[in-house]
Amino acid sequence: MYLQQAYHLTYCTNIHPGESWEEVFQNLKTYFPPLKKEMSPDKPFGIGLRLSNLASEEILEGDHLAEFKRWLQEQELYVFTMNGFPYGGFHHQEVKDKVHQPDWTTENRVDYTIKLAQILAELLPAGMEGGISTSPLSYKPWLRDADEQKMKSVYTHSAQHLVQVVEALHQIKRQTGKTIHIDIEPEPDGLLENSKEVIKFYKEWLQPIGADKLQESLGLTKDEAVEAIYTYVQLCYDVCHFALAYEKPQEAFAKLKHAGIKIGKIQLSAALKTNLPQDVETRGELAEAMAMFAESTYLHQVVEKDNEGALTQYPDLTFALQHIRKPNAVEWRTHFHVPLFTQEYNGLQSTQEDVAEVLRLLQQNPVTQHLEVETYTWDVLPVELKKDLSLSIQRELEWVIDNINKKYDAEDRSSEHRGANAVPDRQAYTAPGQMGS
Repeated sequence: MYLQQAYHLTYCTNIHPGESWEEVFQNLKTYFPPLKKEMSPDKPFGIGLRLSNLASEEILEGDHLAEFKRWLQEQELYVFTMNGFPYGGFHHQEVKDKVHQPDWTTENRVDYTIKLAQILAELLPAGMEGGISTSPLSYKPWLRDADEQKMKSVYTHSAQHLVQVVEALHQIKRQTGKTIHIDIEPEPDGLLENSKEVIKFYKEWLQPIGADKLQESLGLTKDEAVEAIYTYVQLCYDVCHFALAYEKPQEAFAKLKHAGIKIGKIQLSAALKTNLPQDVETRGELAEAMAMFAESTYLHQVVEKDNEGALTQYPDLTFALQHIRKPNAVEWRTHFHVPLFTQEYNGLQSTQEDVAEVLRLLQQNPVTQHLEVETYTWDVLPVELKKDLSLSIQRELEWVIDNINKKYDAEDRSSEHRGANAVPDRQAYTAPGQMGS
């Protein structure tokens, strides 16, 4: 029986280069058995699996999936979450805005996502929910010149395609008893960037379009159709991305809860943060330090806050550096998933505190059991920040566990004044793999 009070904690395997199933499986064999030995020797350990479209097709050929299931059982590993955001190549090439291709206006995105759900349904242990994170519909700069009719078409087609996935997930539930949800991941310059835009999409597009379609296709009542939408389409709360929107975790959690939108997965990630000195002439050295992070593989949007609290967004760090001497700018947050276990980077900072705050909030309001570290930029970090990958992954997970346990250490001490029955089950919060007997 699985410990329902505990978390499933892992890291996302999108950090490992490799687009074919053979490459993915080799990475899993290389990194997970030794990591499990160190982090969870006595309990099964979870995997956050990323499969490209190519790998998702290849694993379904021959006996690859059956072989993988046997290996998972032998190694006491399990898959509970998948990353279905990047469809194609994600390493050793210029990704940038291509990460959004194909977007949710296309059938290719639907087919890929349903394929991942079918794979996860085979891998997911009984009695456990599964989740698949996905793109925030599309990429705003592609639609900069779109008129009202075009934008309506984008939202409509995206909603219709998500409803097709809901239909498939509902059928999987009927056939296997397993609940799998698709988790939309807002991010900078995505069509959905923050909680306000997510809530608006649900209310104005996804719910009305989905309710009508599901009543017709699945024979559900209107209430059942709405419930299905909110069960099978949830949110991936990437802490880095919400920090870039300058949304405080507690406020975002409250708005999503009020709108009835569930958080299916929290991706634990930190953004690069830079406090800009008032003397603009001294920002040259800061620009040099920031330029080390302006690499060519991924998009590194910058969101600037000025002294009146107004936000300005730049599409990539290279463009933002041209404006670093703006007199009224006071802070930059950069879309670069820096490591969690340190808050200082050669004079720069991170939004690590937002991650710590999310972990504190989870103790009071356990909105999800799925926690996934997503520091995927190891390969493109400045040389002096690169460390052994296995040790870096372990340090990330240990930092998360330490921060979770800090809260429980405090509660243990205060429980002495409340009686022994108030002591929380700390055993459930000390290992990444949450399975137990």
